Amino acid sequence: MTAVTSPLAVRRTGGAHQLAGTGALLRFNLRRDRVLIPVWVAVTALLVLSLPGSLESVYSTPAERADIARQMLTNNSLRATYGPVFSDSIGGLTAWRIGGFAAILAGIMSLIIVVRHTRDEEESGRQELISSAMVGRRAPLTAALLTALVANVTLALLIAGGLAGQGTSGALALGLGIGAVGATFATLTAIVAQFTESARLAKGLTGGLLGAAFVLRAAGDSATNDGSSPLTWTSPIGWLENVRPFADERWWVLGLFVSAAALQGYVAYELAGRRDVGMGFFPTRPGPAKGRLATAGALAWRLQRGAVLGWSLGFLAAGVAFGGLTKGAADLVGDNDKTRDIIERMGGQSGIEDAFLATMVGMFGMVAALYIVSSVLRLHAEETSQRAEPILANAVGRLRWAAGHLAIAFGGAALILLLSGLGLAIGYGEELGPVLGASLVQVPAVWVLGGLAVLLYGVSPQLAPGAWGVAGFALLVGWIGPALDVPQGVLDLSPFGHLPKLPGGEMSWVPVLVLTGVAVGLVSAGLAGVRRRDMTT
Repeated sequence: MTAVTSPLAVRRTGGAHQLAGTGALLRFNLRRDRVLIPVWVAVTALLVLSLPGSLESVYSTPAERADIARQMLTNNSLRATYGPVFSDSIGGLTAWRIGGFAAILAGIMSLIIVVRHTRDEEESGRQELISSAMVGRRAPLTAALLTALVANVTLALLIAGGLAGQGTSGALALGLGIGAVGATFATLTAIVAQFTESARLAKGLTGGLLGAAFVLRAAGDSATNDGSSPLTWTSPIGWLENVRPFADERWWVLGLFVSAAALQGYVAYELAGRRDVGMGFFPTRPGPAKGRLATAGALAWRLQRGAVLGWSLGFLAAGVAFGGLTKGAADLVGDNDKTRDIIERMGGQSGIEDAFLATMVGMFGMVAALYIVSSVLRLHAEETSQRAEPILANAVGRLRWAAGHLAIAFGGAALILLLSGLGLAIGYGEELGPVLGASLVQVPAVWVLGGLAVLLYGVSPQLAPGAWGVAGFALLVGWIGPALDVPQGVLDLSPFGHLPKLPGGEMSWVPVLVLTGVAVGLVSAGLAGVRRRDMTT
């Protein structure tokens, strides 16, 4: 007779059964993320590794590098944005200029991965099916955290290897620090995911905590020039700068990341073991929902309004911050012709302040491309999770259902760019009309990338994640292309390369109208694909 083991007996055997199936789930997660992780890691690594060459061309002498380091001691605004400079070597300036931003990208990547393989799976009901097989209770969370760890370790190794020529010790410290920030936010996301039943809310809350970490670091660094502020030490991004890569590294600071990740991981495991699959400690309130949801557009707005609000507030705040730096741009550039040339390549040749504003407007446009891609791909998430099917089973056509989400995506992109221009004008204190106009000129290029996302989704849901790669390429070309003096033909591969350099430059309506027409054509083709193909295929 075959012995039967009761669930209670299995539970009492402890750890091994709790983690059963982790290896299979890890392989499955890596397969699912075979596009997302390589693209995100590659773009982040290239942003870091491209900087030393740019810095060497801009600050070619030790005297020029020492001068920029001295300016950081007295410029509170720039310190709040980038942090203090601990070394005037090329490696030290690289860590100063890009370390914090690369850490933010690592944190965003980690929160997306963890939510995707935990709360997303539970919300869609797939986790319940997986858990009915020989899978331990904590295996899905473990596999999600290991997936994020693989991504962050890969990023750390790429950065350390690519910067080894600037100093092996400093390169390893910077790479490990950036990867450690990502791992810390991965475990923090695992905690947040236990409290809410909504994947969107989990992403939003963790994104808010990531933004708070940046604000705390910025506030601390604006007050001190050596990273010693208590506010700086409350932020994992502040820990990264206090590792001091390429400047007598403080290896012991990495222990803070290890301790935080271990503690947060322990809390996440404890919380995961105390709730049912699909539930959260803060369950969603039962209906009926307040307000009317009589149309597909109203439902799309209800689903995406949190993201629109978060992006809007973030762009407005960032605009005010960067607008406040504009009048100090001339002092920062000084007599450095190479720096001036890079800014003028990005923002036009209409004076350093207008060129700086145009550069910031262009950067906001490229970041807004990430918003529109994520908003368009909401259609993909609704379809693959089978939430779209009950809606389409009623008197709602596919085009009307898709149009609701696309209105939020394309209209939201225009809104956040308008708010970024308003913030820049407020921070700068001048040129409200020209700066707002310059911001809106970026909209057609953003719409083109959104249109590409619609086209990929319309052709096949499997192709939809490739839109992230297109947006990442546009961001990469726009960010490092002018600094590396790449040919204009390469810059023109991005839709942003065809826009007039405003404010200060001459307005040209032809590229704006052409890009708008291209965006309309891409969206039309994508909607035609949605209408003709079978759902979820």
